[in-house]
Amino acid sequence: MDLSTRYLGFELPHPFMNGASPLAENLDRVRRLEDAGSAAIVMNSLFEEQIARESLAISRSMDAHGESFAEAMSYFPSPDQFVLGPEEYLEQIRRIKAAVRIPVIASLNGTTVGGWLSYARQIQQAGADALELNIYYIPTDPEETGDAVVARTVEMVAEVRKAVTIPLAVKLSPYYTSIANVAKRLVQAGARGLVLFNRFYQPDIDVEELEVVQTLNLSDSHALPPRLRALAMLSGRIQADLAVTGGVHTPMDGLKAVMCGANAVQMVAALLIHGTAQLTHVRNEVARWLEEHEYESLRQAQGSMSLNNCPDPSAFERANYMHILRSWEGSAHL
Repeated sequence: MDLSTRYLGFELPHPFMNGASPLAENLDRVRRLEDAGSAAIVMNSLFEEQIARESLAISRSMDAHGESFAEAMSYFPSPDQFVLGPEEYLEQIRRIKAAVRIPVIASLNGTTVGGWLSYARQIQQAGADALELNIYYIPTDPEETGDAVVARTVEMVAEVRKAVTIPLAVKLSPYYTSIANVAKRLVQAGARGLVLFNRFYQPDIDVEELEVVQTLNLSDSHALPPRLRALAMLSGRIQADLAVTGGVHTPMDGLKAVMCGANAVQMVAALLIHGTAQLTHVRNEVARWLEEHEYESLRQAQGSMSLNNCPDPSAFERANYMHILRSWEGSAHL
């Protein structure tokens, strides 16, 4: 079965790969991902906070008696929270490029327009084949409008596009008012691909200690439907490749994503839970399903359930809302 796909200009043997995560922090795990058949290596993110902290550390070393950065330094996470600092990250790109024969996609994670974006050029110089810009931002200021948030995101993409020549993908949040319009503007700013969606890790509250508690809940297949809707909305309507991340655990999850228009399928939680062999399993079972259903290739299925191509486009839209509510039979006690 021909599972080949095209993503960010790369001809890939299939769409399945790891997503940005600690999986790529260790060279042995990277090699295991390649052995399992990952179509590309998506690296863990280099964070804006890491770059800013290193810049402040340099400033402090040049002016040992200055106190102007004291409060700013306390704002940033401890260096112990990061396995790879900025320079180590660039060296990790070089090591991975020397170790594998598949494309290496680096990842930059931040929220503001600033000097940290200059690392995009250094990432390219270190040998990355493409760059994923991870826009991880939660607006909390009542005075900040949605238009301002989008405009800043578009500006960030445009700045990175000017800095590098390698393909650029943008990893988005699902919380934009008009995801289709945001996608169009990002493509116009220079994005060649869009990754749907970022998962914002939600805090919890310790009521006894009166503390905000950071929690990590890995995704499962229930996280996939919002991504399927967005893929179906965008496939064939914008001039960009589409990747899905979050919620792909089983072969059917991967197949659904492809049918809604995904060019690439990124997996993280499934690999953390089941190991890299899950990637091989998903790829093989998708191939088997396509053969059994007499598809000639994966590309024949790609986008077949998008808004442009599916038999009932209204099922992706509000017209289906009333039907779903009325289909609930519920408890006899209601």
